[in-house]
Amino acid sequence: MSRGTVRRGTMRRWSILLAVLLAAAPFASASQFLVNLAMLTAISALLGQSWNIAGGFGGLTSFGHTVFFGLGAYAAAILQTHFGVNPWLALPVAAGLGGAAGGVIGAAAFRAGLRGSYFALVTLAVAEAFRILANSLAITKGGLGILIPLKPSLANFQFLDRRAMYVVVLVLLGLAMAVTFWLARSRFGARLIAVRENEDAAAALGVDLVRTKVAALALSGAVAAPAGVVYAQSYLYVDPSIAFGVERSVEMLLVAMIGGAGTVWGPVLGAVVLHAIGDTSRTFIDTPGFAPMLYGGLLLVIIAFLPHGVAGLRVRFGRA
Repeated sequence: MSRGTVRRGTMRRWSILLAVLLAAAPFASASQFLVNLAMLTAISALLGQSWNIAGGFGGLTSFGHTVFFGLGAYAAAILQTHFGVNPWLALPVAAGLGGAAGGVIGAAAFRAGLRGSYFALVTLAVAEAFRILANSLAITKGGLGILIPLKPSLANFQFLDRRAMYVVVLVLLGLAMAVTFWLARSRFGARLIAVRENEDAAAALGVDLVRTKVAALALSGAVAAPAGVVYAQSYLYVDPSIAFGVERSVEMLLVAMIGGAGTVWGPVLGAVVLHAIGDTSRTFIDTPGFAPMLYGGLLLVIIAFLPHGVAGLRVRFGRA
């Protein structure tokens, strides 16, 4: 066994141990601030994993991934307030909606031959269209948004202690990581990576480009939408800017890129780094617009010195 293999194995074990300790930290503290920070970090990791499925493994760069998050959030709010549906049922409904939306968007874009920056701009336009719709429709209450009534109970998917909701987010994140773990080792994942590396070569090898990319975007949407449900149930309010704002899409992209796109642990690492730096900076510098500027600078540093993200450090040290 080579020294590099031993080092990579050691780093993998330490990474898993560190992730477990960070995930368990909120349960050892009574601080609701720490629990809230951990939950927002886990939601970012979940959304980053969803973007990672399409953008990291498939090279389908999306600037409008927030459309899936928003569909999930509005599904939870509308089903409860208008139809009296139990909010737990919103999780599978949101996953179905996200998958269907991803399939429809993907089929329309990829059958038209869109790729690269053209596809990215189309996704941005779709998210903006959904934001305008949410601002205009009566069922979404327009720009006023939907306020979900406070009725804390397990049956109503509302908890006074945020640690309970944090557990739900961790379960969803675990499922998302299982999907990316499967992608990294499955034939479908191999086809998706082939599409990312060279579409023409993949097509020459017999890969159905449209079907593969549509399936990836549908799977990505199905993973992202439940995060919207959890967000709505945690904060009991949804409006068009929260659901379909471009900032959410940018956050998903940053989490995946900083952590390491196309890896299993990358979005988790990226979410931890992004929130640690972002929340720490707000403590000392509360200037409006500083956080986005800091995120941009961090992304430039990652691109220049760590093109494979924080997760790429394992490979670099393994070769040392």
